[in-house]
Amino acid sequence: METKSKVNTLTALARIGQSPWYDNIDRRFVKNGKLKELFDSGILGVTSNPTIFEKAVSASDIYDPQIKELSLEGKKPLEIYDILTTEDVAAAADLLIGTYEKTNHVDGYVSIEVWPEFAHDAKKTVEYARRIFKTLNRPNIMIKVPGTTEGREAIRVLIKEGINVNATLLFSVGHYEKIANAYTGGIKDRLKEKKDVKNIISVASVFVSRIDSRIDKILDEKENLELKGKIAVSYMKMIYQKFKEIFESSDFKGLKSKGANAQRVLWASTSTKNPSYRDVMYVEDLIGPNTINTMPPKTVDAFLRHGKVELTIEKDMDKARSNLAKIKSLGINIDSLCQEIQDAGVGSFQTSFDKLICAIAKKQK
Repeated sequence: METKSKVNTLTALARIGQSPWYDNIDRRFVKNGKLKELFDSGILGVTSNPTIFEKAVSASDIYDPQIKELSLEGKKPLEIYDILTTEDVAAAADLLIGTYEKTNHVDGYVSIEVWPEFAHDAKKTVEYARRIFKTLNRPNIMIKVPGTTEGREAIRVLIKEGINVNATLLFSVGHYEKIANAYTGGIKDRLKEKKDVKNIISVASVFVSRIDSRIDKILDEKENLELKGKIAVSYMKMIYQKFKEIFESSDFKGLKSKGANAQRVLWASTSTKNPSYRDVMYVEDLIGPNTINTMPPKTVDAFLRHGKVELTIEKDMDKARSNLAKIKSLGINIDSLCQEIQDAGVGSFQTSFDKLICAIAKKQK
């Protein structure tokens, strides 16, 4: 890893307005200093999810002594899960507090997700988010809430209460727009109570690669190779335009004058699933100001080795629109597919969460 004093692709990314975050958390990386190395190399934040924690706990024995200790205290698997994950998130947040201060509270955050089973329960999402945010008791924490209908209800309440939110599992322009409206609604609700909004930060996590993975299969069936690997980026460009439309509007400028921050778009799921694609395409092709790219470990390493940094998010817009028009002409409804992918994503995180709880229970025995 290059040090902070050297210019690398991560620091170059930040200089032109996109924040590189790390989509992984593992206690081994905290203990051996590798996470700190990443922060010194230019990583400005961390995201996590049930799948990431499941891999961390199941694939190592570093958590075993604590699981044993907590088991002897009579803790149940779900209680142990909360203790393990909040400790890891707290440790990462403490390492990033300097970034949080240096960036004037724009970056330096660590995200922790609500239990997946609450994805369709606004009340339980709010209750869990309040509890975890209070337990962690750090300003640079974000609570991840799925962008379901119920999740949007919870997000508005949490923003009103001053809790930082990472709205996750977004895929379509419609998903994004509704989340942005939930965020601004929460800001307005808070301002009505004459409460400060300047330190409330939220991001909207839009998942990229899963769109290509799904549509590429349909294109294979239709024997259309021309559009393979091009739709996700084209569609993300439209989401960025929607971001600008909302947060450069006169309505939001009024909120900004009262201290409100724009809810940045965060590009998630940015590793390429097709080995024939350039391994950093979902980073290189989505670089723009006021955005974040959270990269998994292999993508970070690849981008440090051979990534190219230039503003691309509004490049070739006519081509992007043309790609989307062609998809529509083939009878492919992206919005419907995105809803299916979101539903599957909620189910996938629930499966990972269940596996993790089972792994903890097995280690207890």
